[in-house]
Amino acid sequence: MPALDSLSSLATFVHAAETRSFTQAGRILGLSSSAIGKTIARLEAHLGVRLFHRSTRSISLTPEGEMLLESCRRILQEIGDVERELAGNRATPRGKLRVSLPILGGLFAPTLAGFMAKYPEIELDLDYSDRLVDIVNEGFDVAIRTGEGVDSRLMSRRLGLYHLVLVASPGYLKRAGTPNVPADLASHACLHHRFPTTGKLERWPFRQDNKGPDVPVPVAAAASTLAPLLEMAEADCGITCVPDFTVEPSVKAGRLVRVLDDFLDHENVFRAVWPSSRNIAPRLRAFLDYFGANLFPTQNAGR
Repeated sequence: MPALDSLSSLATFVHAAETRSFTQAGRILGLSSSAIGKTIARLEAHLGVRLFHRSTRSISLTPEGEMLLESCRRILQEIGDVERELAGNRATPRGKLRVSLPILGGLFAPTLAGFMAKYPEIELDLDYSDRLVDIVNEGFDVAIRTGEGVDSRLMSRRLGLYHLVLVASPGYLKRAGTPNVPADLASHACLHHRFPTTGKLERWPFRQDNKGPDVPVPVAAAASTLAPLLEMAEADCGITCVPDFTVEPSVKAGRLVRVLDDFLDHENVFRAVWPSSRNIAPRLRAFLDYFGANLFPTQNAGR
């Protein structure tokens, strides 16, 4: 007997057992008493037991019927609880959400704090890593990534744009001088970001009008995450190349100064990616909508 037919038969049995009448059960379900009787007969044949004692005037439960009634009430109650919980999820997103995030200093903290305040019933499981996680096979609900390429198994939504910029502290520039053109970097201490997955240094994006070779940039230090580069730059150690959003507070506070802006040519995108599915869980939809509106609020104000 198919599962859904079994569930329907069990519900019919419960009505018949509680009313002690095929006729009354039929009225409740909009069926004839004959249809109720046939359903019960099929259920008995399927289970291999008699569920009712029948007479011309009444029906009563057998011991097997009493046992099945108790079990059916529990089963149908649990199904009802699940249905109500799922319906409630549509109104109030809840449950665990596993998120992969790149290590980018404090970029995500304000948005995460706002999201948690708005959706207290969503439990965030955050995995910070600079490696390219396998979202599907590692069981992530969503990841935030940079770049345009997206796995065909994934859906994506753009969250905002960022640019690479060069910064140094006022103290370092006072000591070493301010570079006026990229070639001036030859005499400077340059602090590089190294991709943890490949070990390669991230290219400093100087504009190449004639498509010539890259400007040679010396290496004083390299790090696989951005936080130590920012700390070294603020400690007067040299010039570093980092995403603009990571240095906005330091630039506004005067701890860092942007240099060579007119020679840079870079733009990249932040996007959320998640496993492709016809139905998006309410908690994931809430996350996507909130981060889309709040991670880069100035960029998304006009959307």
